[in-house]
Amino acid sequence: MKIYEVGGAVRDSILGIDPVDKDWVVVGSSPEEMIANGFKPIGKDFPVFLHPKTNEEYALARTEKKIGVGYHGFNFHYGKEITLEEDLSRRDLTINAIAKDDKGKLIDPFDGMSDIKNKIFRHVSEAFEEDPLRAIRLARFHTYEHLRNFYIAKETRIMLKKIEKSNEISNLSSNRVWLETEKSLKSSNPNIFFEVLLEFNLHMPYLENLKNCFCNTSNNPLIRWSELQINNAFKLNKNLPIPNTFLHAEELLKKLCVIDLKSNKEELINIIDKIPFKRDEALIKQLIELPNLSKSKLLITKLLDNIKKVDFSILSKFSSEKISREKIKLLNQVVRNLNE
Repeated sequence: MKIYEVGGAVRDSILGIDPVDKDWVVVGSSPEEMIANGFKPIGKDFPVFLHPKTNEEYALARTEKKIGVGYHGFNFHYGKEITLEEDLSRRDLTINAIAKDDKGKLIDPFDGMSDIKNKIFRHVSEAFEEDPLRAIRLARFHTYEHLRNFYIAKETRIMLKKIEKSNEISNLSSNRVWLETEKSLKSSNPNIFFEVLLEFNLHMPYLENLKNCFCNTSNNPLIRWSELQINNAFKLNKNLPIPNTFLHAEELLKKLCVIDLKSNKEELINIIDKIPFKRDEALIKQLIELPNLSKSKLLITKLLDNIKKVDFSILSKFSSEKISREKIKLLNQVVRNLNE
């Protein structure tokens, strides 16, 4: 049994970045031997184990063959005869196909070190085309600060075009696409993820109406998603399983967009009645920093300050029939105070 560190952790350490997570591949072993050594099996499709002390993932060396569509359409083969190079050959990019042994020696059969030096994203083999999720992940790699200046090799650009034309992207699980999207929204440069998707037409069908990729005003993923939505007319979530927290921020921004100095008193009261200013104060303060709300920022800030001064708890004294009417009276006062 031989154990090697592999993947993004090796790549990042070469670039001088401390890896967050480490992945390991085990050559010349079997599930029975791994379990006998205290490893906990967790893999469903192929043997992956958790280390008994570090809880890091250790996978048996394997090969894979495309037998269906989408991300799950693969047949995996593992065994003691599978070599390290065979395992590395199934990986997406040359920069991710470098292994490190227990003495720190690098094993680099696909010249990933050269591509790291020259800042190139290059696929390892034609197998890249078989897994459409790799195209989405490649777009996400661009969002990492230490990889943002890498460029896509000519042959890999051709491969991305082939993936787009194959329509394999539409066979991906929408959950997997959202996972990559959310990771990008949490990264240093989320706009680059969407720019790469748009350049190679990989946004279809999940972000079908994507045209404007700017979403970098805030560091909050919820605000970034909301900004992307408003910059694309709120039409990007038709085919993705957006979490409720993201949907809530998006809907809140929609309501804030309607607030206008030109609105008459009745219109303004009707609008602010539908916005939970007190509950969502922190979120509102972040949303109004978006350039899209620059004209109404001052008005919304005044509304927020005035509403915070109102004691809505007194509404509990009234019957259900009167609560709505009494609430409107309180909001009337909020609007009147705007001119003070």
